[in-house]
Amino acid sequence: MKYVLVTGGVVSGLGKGVTASSIGVLLKACGLRVTSIKIDPYLNTDAGTMSPFEHGEVFVLDDGGEVDLDLGNYERFLDIKLTRDNNITTGKIYQFVIDKERRGDYLGKTVQVVPHITDAIQDWIERVAKTAVDGLEGPPDVCVIELGGTIGDIESMPFIEALGQFSYRVGPGNFCLIHVSLVPVLNVVGEQKTKPTQHSVRGLRGLGLTPDILACRSTTRLEENVKAKLSQFCHVPGENIITLFDVPNIWHIPLLLRDQKAHEAIFRVLNLSGVAREPVLDEWTRRAELCDTLHEPVRIAMVGKYTGLSDSYLSVLKALLHASVACRRKLSVDWVPASDLEDAAEEENPENYRAAWSMLKCADGVLVPGGFGDRGVQGKILAAKYARENKVPYLGICLGMQTAVLEFARSVLGFQDANSTEFDPETKSPFVIFMPEGSKTHMGGTMRLGSRRTYFQVKDCKSAKLYGNSSFIDERHRHRYEVNPDKVALLESAGMSFTGKDESGQRMEIIELPDHPFFIGAQFHPEFKSRPGSPSALFVGLIAAATGQLDAFLENPSIMHDVPKRESTKCNHDVSVKSYLSKSTNEIANGHTNGSLEDSIYGFDNGIHKEHANGSLNGMQKGHTTNGSLNGIHTGHTNGSLIGIHKEHANGSLSGIHSEYCNGYGNGSINGIYQKEYSNGSLNGVYKDHSNGSLKGIYSDHMHSNGSLNGIYSNGNGFHY
Repeated sequence: MKYVLVTGGVVSGLGKGVTASSIGVLLKACGLRVTSIKIDPYLNTDAGTMSPFEHGEVFVLDDGGEVDLDLGNYERFLDIKLTRDNNITTGKIYQFVIDKERRGDYLGKTVQVVPHITDAIQDWIERVAKTAVDGLEGPPDVCVIELGGTIGDIESMPFIEALGQFSYRVGPGNFCLIHVSLVPVLNVVGEQKTKPTQHSVRGLRGLGLTPDILACRSTTRLEENVKAKLSQFCHVPGENIITLFDVPNIWHIPLLLRDQKAHEAIFRVLNLSGVAREPVLDEWTRRAELCDTLHEPVRIAMVGKYTGLSDSYLSVLKALLHASVACRRKLSVDWVPASDLEDAAEEENPENYRAAWSMLKCADGVLVPGGFGDRGVQGKILAAKYARENKVPYLGICLGMQTAVLEFARSVLGFQDANSTEFDPETKSPFVIFMPEGSKTHMGGTMRLGSRRTYFQVKDCKSAKLYGNSSFIDERHRHRYEVNPDKVALLESAGMSFTGKDESGQRMEIIELPDHPFFIGAQFHPEFKSRPGSPSALFVGLIAAATGQLDAFLENPSIMHDVPKRESTKCNHDVSVKSYLSKSTNEIANGHTNGSLEDSIYGFDNGIHKEHANGSLNGMQKGHTTNGSLNGIHTGHTNGSLIGIHKEHANGSLSGIHSEYCNGYGNGSINGIYQKEYSNGSLNGVYKDHSNGSLKGIYSDHMHSNGSLNGIYSNGNGFHY
């Protein structure tokens, strides 16, 4: 068994979890079987009782383990199924040792941190590392261990001592230490500074651990003289120093490691040179590049309680991303604090109230994730009501399903006092109740947790079709409350369909509104099993419905797993191309060039949106994706200008070189050289069918409206930069 330890220095939040996951991807691509362990030095037994604001989301495993969110990264990147034992905490170790002491297993000896705690840590790692997590027989080849926190933290000292001893226990050639550190660039001098990493490595070596490889986080690639300096002062070979610089999306990090030969450095330390093959990452590369080429946005309103910290919904965000890539759309999430939608917010904070409702009404789809407690519940109910009445695609998860049921009971059935006993224990209309097997005295590990089976009750429902017409599915749960089975018949009589139930038929798992384009609630958490190459079916359904593709996915659910064999930016639907030829500036809507005309449409004055409409500032008003503005940041990027460099570059002139070369010379002709006979942006006048600004005529069917580059933008108005 080979072990790779990943530690972090200087500051927290450097991305050790993503780095450890990417190392696992790289080793797996070399033909090795990989497992992962996360060490969290906090005293909690697990992450189950921790606030999302404190530590991010609680990730749930198949066996019901409530663990650190980094285990979610491991599962998504490596496509494996971990167990609760793959997450080691100080609380677990101390509880294990104290239980042994109470049983008398130490035969009267004095129980100490060294050797008893450190031995327990080493034994735990060795035992768990041999457990297969990929569904195959036999132990894995490599175990990637991430040590949480930062070198120098008091609470991690027993683990550092144990890992130092462990490196000697497994012997040379079986243990590789990768230290993730920060190489900042000071704006004042613009120079990459190595001193923080030098001090971090010195502290690590003082604790008995010597790094074999340095993974340096920086905004840009390390300069050669900087690598030489780090090599000299940190006693690490130059070829073992890797730069983890900023990339467009985290799927590029395994590719970054591969390109810098990180696998070869690891193989040299672990004596695997000549044993493992070169990494095969073709599919991973295609997916990472595809994600970069997506520009047509899909806007999802995330109505939640913990919107102040995106890590609180990390798995939900990743599942949305996986589904968006499957639907060939660029994800844009609007964070809507649920409490800001409530009537009380209109009086207490009217600005936030208007902003929240504006984001909700501008969204292509609405997602209400899980949560606990009554704060923001009324806002979630209002979000469900808006989506139901306005036929906006809706996905409710856990509490999001329960609030959808409460809204339906109040608005459709007329039970104005319909409530959950979680929020009102004395309610006379309990449509959501506490589960009989739950505990009201102990919080940790007492919910309905882990993988449970759901049986479809209706074969012709959207959820069953999205899951490939399976008769049942296994999804992960985390809840204490459920839909009251005594109220099910009443809800069904009004049109709500309970399309999924547990094996007893008494526990409601999936709800649907058959007369709605897409309105689904799930008691389970489908986000926990979403993978980059295998997105969650319900999330794909939401994104597909929000982009007008749902029918195609319902007819052939397997297309959500397809990765294109080559890069493609072709639009997925017909594009209505509007011609601006021969029109005067008075006739051109949606943004005049240098226009201060009184009859300017949609409120433009010199290219600025006077009323913040159609690209409003901060997206507070109307359609803030119209006419090219993203979140209203660039108010004057009208009608498809490339990157919106200048507001006067209207209607797709290439790089917007001269605004006066637009609209008279055919929507984006290069440098305005070609007269009207070369209409619609033909290049050098060679190809007659290069309509509407196609570049080099690569794809004649890419409806390049208003000068779009490579046909990425389907309507010539909606940039996503």
